[in-house]
Amino acid sequence: MHIAKWMIGAALIAGMGSVGHAAQRDPVYANARAAGQVGEQTDGYLGTIGAVPAEVRDMVRDINIRRKAAYTRQAGNQSTVEQFAFVSGCNLIARTEPGEMYQTPGGGWQKRGASPPERDPRCI
Repeated sequence: MHIAKWMIGAALIAGMGSVGHAAQRDPVYANARAAGQVGEQTDGYLGTIGAVPAEVRDMVRDINIRRKAAYTRQAGNQSTVEQFAFVSGCNLIARTEPGEMYQTPGGGWQKRGASPPERDPRCI
């Protein structure tokens, strides 16, 4: 099981780069992330936090559509899209920077501090 997660995680890092880098170049994304309006969810998708402008909701929807397409391509026969997305969420939360928001295993939102983020125990 751990080997399969590692392979999925490696594929995520290789394949998600274009989605992540494209989003980071978008000033709407950068501003929303810095303002704590968006954060990484445990399911591998980006989420909105509180009331956000329509521009931010639209941006999150577009990013999540691209993520699902990438997860679908990369999951292949080795896992389900949901399993791949979950492991991706583990990796994306681990890569958050201090001050960025992420979803805890209990479903609440947390601002990342200097220490590693709280992740689901199934994350490796």
